[in-house]
Amino acid sequence: MTMPAPRMLALAGALMLPMAAAAQDMPGMKMDPPAPEQDPPQDHSAHHDMAGMQSMDMAESANASPGSGTALLPGAEGGMRGIHIPAGDWMVMVHGALTGVYTDQGGPRGEDMAFVESMAMLSASRNLGDSARLEFRTMMSLEPAMGQSGYPNLFASGETAHGQPLVDRQHPHDLFMELSARVDVDIAKDTSLFVYGGPVAEPALGPSAFMHRRSARYLVLSPISHHWFDSTHITYGVVTAGVKASAFQIEGSAFNGREPDERRWNIDTPRFDSWSVRATWTPTPNWAVQVSTGRLQEPEATHPGEDERRTTASVHYARKGLAAMIAFAAKDRVPGETLTAWTGEATWDLSRHHSIFGRVENVANDELFPDHAAPLHDVKFRVTRFEGGYAYRIPLGEAELALGGSLAAYAKPAALDAAYGKSPLSYTLFARWALGQ
Repeated sequence: MTMPAPRMLALAGALMLPMAAAAQDMPGMKMDPPAPEQDPPQDHSAHHDMAGMQSMDMAESANASPGSGTALLPGAEGGMRGIHIPAGDWMVMVHGALTGVYTDQGGPRGEDMAFVESMAMLSASRNLGDSARLEFRTMMSLEPAMGQSGYPNLFASGETAHGQPLVDRQHPHDLFMELSARVDVDIAKDTSLFVYGGPVAEPALGPSAFMHRRSARYLVLSPISHHWFDSTHITYGVVTAGVKASAFQIEGSAFNGREPDERRWNIDTPRFDSWSVRATWTPTPNWAVQVSTGRLQEPEATHPGEDERRTTASVHYARKGLAAMIAFAAKDRVPGETLTAWTGEATWDLSRHHSIFGRVENVANDELFPDHAAPLHDVKFRVTRFEGGYAYRIPLGEAELALGGSLAAYAKPAALDAAYGKSPLSYTLFARWALGQ
């Protein structure tokens, strides 16, 4: 894949072990933190009025930080890091990430590939009087240049390329990842109503998308559980309404249940045939808990006439350089059986330069053999993926360069040995440049 031109990056860049941490708070298990407090976000007061910027924040409060779409994360994660530029009554934010990746997925069905992930985000917000705020947001990616088949990712499945189901591969993101607007209106102290949506947006379903969670910041490959938790993060047609207070948020969405098609460079026709509801509880700046459910109309092109009831729950934790999540999801096909998935992930900044990270996923998948003539077609297999890695971080003013890698192993039924090998191992190397860190 060709690297994005410098002009594209200048225009807009964007990317934009809870148990170990919780043990620190348990009687008899008090542990000193292995590293000092993370450096606070850089002060950009030379570029803008900080008080004015905070008054226009769409979702952030003491207890919560904004994630993707209208999702919330723990306030201790610090919100979306970017460069803020005042423009009259508007505050413009630019945020971005560019990641060069090489992965070798191992085993008979694993492939190796070098590719580039990219994301650029530009937002503009302003106050509407003393009690209302408006924000416009756009997010784009040049990943369609990879080709429709995306990159290798063992045991991943979902969407299609050239009319065929993608298996052991992750599809690329679309050029347009978000084109949305949001209005917030205060109705009481620390309480507001909001409306969000657009031709490309994210409904209120599941946790914040993986590329926006600090717990997954250096996990550069998509989770194999992506289509259980956050595959709706690029949806063509979304309207969401909700109420947000200091410790909770309740919201509902009408949206297009169909996943994006293979034509990654265009905008699919928006429609509103599906629904979801989500409740998020942020009792302290360290915790965010969400539960959501929805019904998606024919989400997958490979399952025509089949709807999906999706339910998710997640717990997020952030404190002193540690960001972690544990989550559960169920895909109930209508008609069909229910497929469940679990995932846990964490990133721990040990110091200014050193970070370790990991993810464990357990997924029940019946799409590993798409050929109808295959003996194992439509057979459900439960697969567990273990991944751990290290990143060395180099601050570059307003940006950061992270160099690292990870190793992944798998636990699977013996019936898959002939196709995947007895003990496949995957490794991934990356160099990630992020504007706004």
